[in-house]
Amino acid sequence: MAMRRAVTMWRKLSWALLGVGTLLIGGAGGAVEAPVPLVAKDKKVDWWFVYKFNSSNFKGCGPDSGARTCPFGGVLNRKAGANFSQQFAFATSDSSKLASGKGCLGMNTGDPVGATFDQIYHGSPFFIIWNDQFYGDPKIKACGRSGNCTDHWGHSKGMLAWNEQGDGLIMQVTTPSWPGAGSARHPRKAGNTLGCVSTQNNLNNAQHFFALKLDKSGVLAVLKALVNASVVTDPKNQQIARLGGPADIEAEAEKLGVKVKSEDILVTKLSTDVTMISKPSSLNVPPWQMLSAKLGGISERAATWWASPQIFSTTKTTIVRCWSGELKARNLKRGAVEIAKTGTWQKKTIGLIGGQNHAKVGVAKSGDRPLTIFGDLNQQGTINPPKCERSQNGRGGLFFIVESKELFDTMTDLLDGEREPVRQK
Repeated sequence: MAMRRAVTMWRKLSWALLGVGTLLIGGAGGAVEAPVPLVAKDKKVDWWFVYKFNSSNFKGCGPDSGARTCPFGGVLNRKAGANFSQQFAFATSDSSKLASGKGCLGMNTGDPVGATFDQIYHGSPFFIIWNDQFYGDPKIKACGRSGNCTDHWGHSKGMLAWNEQGDGLIMQVTTPSWPGAGSARHPRKAGNTLGCVSTQNNLNNAQHFFALKLDKSGVLAVLKALVNASVVTDPKNQQIARLGGPADIEAEAEKLGVKVKSEDILVTKLSTDVTMISKPSSLNVPPWQMLSAKLGGISERAATWWASPQIFSTTKTTIVRCWSGELKARNLKRGAVEIAKTGTWQKKTIGLIGGQNHAKVGVAKSGDRPLTIFGDLNQQGTINPPKCERSQNGRGGLFFIVESKELFDTMTDLLDGEREPVRQK
């Protein structure tokens, strides 16, 4: 214990000395400014959502995007040609109607992803990054040679950052292998700019990003949810972790990077309009049916990486025998879960299944609340034995549920299209 305290104190001192020029805002005695979601440089919001399109209909960066650069490290993949997309639509707490973005997502400080990440990467907050697909940079022992952690780890990706007081933000992402470093002081060999990563970054498929402002209690709640979901990280690796701040936050962050045996579904209200739900990997149930039950049995329309082993559309009367833990003990009822195969943007049909869409988004289809859902988990697995632990059934992850009428209406329009039929499988 004494050795652990000494290492922790030395780590804090090292970071403090490196960042002494930027730690204090407003001169001596000033407080460290908390990292917050930015829709552009210095433009703060409580939350933002970004949907990055696939390359089938929205290739490259679009018109008037300017030069593609790599401000967070890496090299442009010239061989990719137009087989990528960094065009996007976004919404914010200040303007929650989904609208087209400008520029090449993540490559400058003029868009939500680039601006928000820049304040962390070129600043001095505490942070932790998790991703089950780092592809070996950084190396995670549990992931083996492939650098891809499956085997009942959390299928979750993102970044949490906070200041000395514990206030900060979470940024949920769906991109494999990004981000893979949290500070310019510990750069990543594979590159750390969206679109400039040498390992597989999956920019030909659609992805989503969601950032939310948090107070200290919110940061602590997110850490508990991440522990519960068994996310892949290493709190001792300075490339993806810098721990500090309030003692309870640091202690919770140090628990990360371990598979837990919990079957508890954690539900936390993070703000007046955002709720977080954490699914543990040990609870072997279909993820979006679980979510429906925890949201009071609402029906949903979901767009995920829908590929083998598929969970087909279900109704509220579909038999689901992969049902355990509190879901079974309390006999929680499910609504219908509809698989979105296509959607619409700017009068173009967009594909929403595996090989087209790697985002995990959904909307409520019943009830009187305008709910939009941003998740970590795909509708892959099974609803009936054998092998209830199969695929995403046996993975952990988070869901963020946003209650906003404008966001809901425009996301419903985005996901409007063909659906997969109901099948008992």
